[in-house]
Amino acid sequence: MQRVRVRLNISPERFQAYYQGMVESVVATTTDGRTVQFPARVLRPFLTYQGVEGMFEITYDANLKFQRIQRAGVPSSQ
Repeated sequence: MQRVRVRLNISPERFQAYYQGMVESVVATTTDGRTVQFPARVLRPFLTYQGVEGMFEITYDANLKFQRIQRAGVPSSQ
């Protein structure tokens, strides 16, 4: 499994396009400069009135398929 960290700062207005399903993927830059893409729907649990903000850790499998996302520094419940 591969893990990367991304800092997200998505406004509520911008996230609305993801939430409504008009946009399916989020493209972000990792802390080490790589570009990653993941399903926008996985951010819904992290949406607040301020949008989606913070550092997140994304886990991919050996085939680079998205597995999970969690706030960085928060232990996984899986």
